[in-house]
Amino acid sequence: MSAFWLTLLTPVIGAVVLAWIPRLQVSSWLNVGFCALEFLASVVMAYQIKQQGVYITPGFQIDAFNIYLIMLTAFVGLTTAIFSRPYMQDVCEQGRLTRSRMRLYHAMYQAFLFTMLLALSSDNLGILWVAVEGATLATVLLVSLYRTPESIEAAWKYFILCGVGIALALFGTVLVYFAAQHALPDPEQGLNWHTLYEHAQALNPTVMSIAFVFLLVGYGTKVGLVPMHFWLPDAHSEGPTPVSAVLSGLLLNVALYAVVRFKMLVDGALAGADTPDMAGHLMMGFGLLSFSIAVLSLQRQKDIKRLFSYSSIEHMGLMTFAFGMGGSLATFAGLLHMLVHSLTKSAIFVTVGHASHIANTQRIEHIRGLIRTQPGVGWGLLLGVAAIAGFPPFGLFSSEFLILSATIQSWPWLTLLLLTGLGIAFAGLFRNVHPMVYGTAPDGQAAVSANMLPVVLHLLLVLWLGLAIPAFLSGWLNDVTVLISGKGL
Repeated sequence: MSAFWLTLLTPVIGAVVLAWIPRLQVSSWLNVGFCALEFLASVVMAYQIKQQGVYITPGFQIDAFNIYLIMLTAFVGLTTAIFSRPYMQDVCEQGRLTRSRMRLYHAMYQAFLFTMLLALSSDNLGILWVAVEGATLATVLLVSLYRTPESIEAAWKYFILCGVGIALALFGTVLVYFAAQHALPDPEQGLNWHTLYEHAQALNPTVMSIAFVFLLVGYGTKVGLVPMHFWLPDAHSEGPTPVSAVLSGLLLNVALYAVVRFKMLVDGALAGADTPDMAGHLMMGFGLLSFSIAVLSLQRQKDIKRLFSYSSIEHMGLMTFAFGMGGSLATFAGLLHMLVHSLTKSAIFVTVGHASHIANTQRIEHIRGLIRTQPGVGWGLLLGVAAIAGFPPFGLFSSEFLILSATIQSWPWLTLLLLTGLGIAFAGLFRNVHPMVYGTAPDGQAAVSANMLPVVLHLLLVLWLGLAIPAFLSGWLNDVTVLISGKGL
């Protein structure tokens, strides 16, 4: 599995090399090159896993669940790097960044990708925790890159809130290790996920229940679940636009992946207990709360990045709710929603970055007439919002329809709440986006140099997934569904 080591170690090499490259033109292209190598290696690894099955090596495990997210992470990392190359050069030419900070940006971009790939591929719960903490530290440096008072405040808020969250996750991990000491034939394997999964029914249900509360709150802080979400809108709005794209499209998935992995252990431990669905019910509760608060918060946003930050909280809440429901249909829907949301939201942040440059502001009331000033950016934003709002035939319509179908089957009285929330979210998004796209452009507003390739590519993929899920992908997602829920569609 040389492809695995190539995927994992390329960003490490990239971070070291890019930290020492002084020329911006060279470093920006190298950043794209390293990301391309990571993506190609992940594709080869995905093919090998499909042919050979699970790959386990000391400290790491690659199965259908994490290889799907590893390839998604590498792909979005590549397309965002392609967008980032000209965009960050323009930012540097405007005088907002020095060349030394651009070196920091490229190095931390690769370091950020490495921590996410490490978290996704690790079989050790301790390394998973370290990797998520490493992602926090890398992101703090990226969010504060502009060194404005607002960006530094956002970075500190992010660091403190996520630091508290990750400390709670550490305590939950310690409790899982404690439960393993009395259940595993070899207690030294108490942090290995696949060993714990094989002996999940022998784990103490009381200890595992308490552990999951801490783990859900801890990693849920990184997911952006309410009420631990306050860092997310600030971090998204004050950091560079490429950072917002990978934060919303990738990091939130990694944290939710960790929660789902722990839920699988807790479900096994509680299989014979009085409350076997405790973990799922907690996830449903936090997911619904996050979804409800986010759709209401969409109505009062004045900053375009904060608007779509709350949209991310809405969709992460919806995914958490779906995984909490469990069952084959809800799990499949949650996996599909994770995929199409990442593609769509990263595309939206690319258009938001260009829209902010055109208007020279992130204030929604000052962004007007995009479709007249620069039709590519205007149409990109309009179609991206249509996709994220769940319009057919985009992929989010399919995933949301499946989530609603699963809700009707299992919790029919919650269907009206979900439908109402989706309607309110639609109103909040289009009430703000319509004047930005079709309003009267201010005098002197001019087009900017825009790289819309990532937007076109992502939205075409989301459209394709809405029209017909290819057989290889549906089979892949079904394999993950079997792994998580125990049965497929």
